[in-house]
Amino acid sequence: MPATKARNTTAAIGGAPCWVSLATHDLKGAQDFYGEVLGWTFRPGTLGGDFSIALAHGQPVAGIGTLAPEWHVAVAWTPYFAVESANDTAARIRERGATLAVGPLELGKGRGALAADRDGAVFGLWEGQTLSWAVGQGAAPMCLELRTRDAFEAAIFYGEVFGWAPDRPGGCDITYEHDEVMVRDMAGRTVAALRGGAVEAAPDPHVRPRWHVYFPVHDIEQVTAAAVAAGGFALPVTPMVDDSGCEAVIRDPQGGLFTVATAQD
Repeated sequence: MPATKARNTTAAIGGAPCWVSLATHDLKGAQDFYGEVLGWTFRPGTLGGDFSIALAHGQPVAGIGTLAPEWHVAVAWTPYFAVESANDTAARIRERGATLAVGPLELGKGRGALAADRDGAVFGLWEGQTLSWAVGQGAAPMCLELRTRDAFEAAIFYGEVFGWAPDRPGGCDITYEHDEVMVRDMAGRTVAALRGGAVEAAPDPHVRPRWHVYFPVHDIEQVTAAAVAAGGFALPVTPMVDDSGCEAVIRDPQGGLFTVATAQD
């Protein structure tokens, strides 16, 4: 979950992504892999010895935490969204038929929770200060993407839970573009995309709903080669949807999926 610290903290925009974290079974193995592939270094977090903060050029990028042995869940990257009240947001999640898996819990100087939407995609919420971090800036994720069966239905769910609305001051704006839902912060940066087929099409039963994280890299061929050499798996490099560069899906040795994409300088 997001780790708070006295320095370099900020109040995130309500409803916007404020952190990403990898839940893994082998913290040291994950550090070795992501250090080799993405060049990250690590420092201890504030949540104990089973959690660390990944740094790129000295700046926080992501968290990596150890799953308890008794938790038989898949290794995965999870996005966290900033909320004003973890309790109120948790109530809205339950009211809309989704699942609250953990929390809200007191964690350092904040409160967090893990949930799954109505289709099973896992996400987190965070109330409190966060590390200075923003989607689309520096080495932080370029974008978060929800791959789901019905993007329109998902947009209604997340919009109601997080207050996404085009007329809400100080929050995130949503638009429908080419059968996708785009979520933008107050600066107009795209911070999340919801994709799942045409708005009027039937939901695709073959899509396994999940949130996917995109990390920026400058040499995508070198990164995918390093991932394979470090024991991971990489799909072939392909052009991005908007033709702004290339991307490739990578699976780390423990099964965590993420995408690397051409950095937008």
